[in-house]
Amino acid sequence: MALDHKIRIIGGFLKGRKLEVLDLEGLRPTTDRARETLFNWIGNKVIGASVLDLFAGSGALGLEAYSRGAARVTLVEKDSSNAALLKSTVKTLPAQPDSGFSSGSEAVSVHTGDALAFLQNLPQGQGFDLIFLDPPFASDLLEPAVKLLVERDLINENGLVYVEMGKTNKKPLFGLEMIRDEVMGASHCGLYQKSFFF
Repeated sequence: MALDHKIRIIGGFLKGRKLEVLDLEGLRPTTDRARETLFNWIGNKVIGASVLDLFAGSGALGLEAYSRGAARVTLVEKDSSNAALLKSTVKTLPAQPDSGFSSGSEAVSVHTGDALAFLQNLPQGQGFDLIFLDPPFASDLLEPAVKLLVERDLINENGLVYVEMGKTNKKPLFGLEMIRDEVMGASHCGLYQKSFFF
């Protein structure tokens, strides 16, 4: 696969660092504007957080979280060539200042495979503080992923879930309550928390 272009990290200690992006069908890196909005919504909750970027794609969301102070980031990517590029990128990441790690690869991991299978194989209750869900718009992966996250108790107490979906696909999500949202271009971006009833 050819490298299509580069995107950049827009905040934190890696601000300005460029990330290579493969030219893959359906790959839509989250825009700078959407990432800026998301991290403004999240604020300091990213610091020290355990983060899951479930449909990692370019890795922009998870790596942005790492740059801004997330303690642990897990990237899950189904496409093997894209996952290989993410692994190569992670190997070059420096450690966060004052983390005690010698490199970024001690805090950021990449898993190659199906996102739903990854969730099914996690131990029940092994949760995350921040979860990014940005599956291909044409897929039917969002709702089953949300259901697994809620039913398997994979969202930590006070955890947040960021979702990107096509702006014409906006809908309620099982077990989640929307707390912020905005339409940006072709995307509906929303920040959710677990519903009080789950």
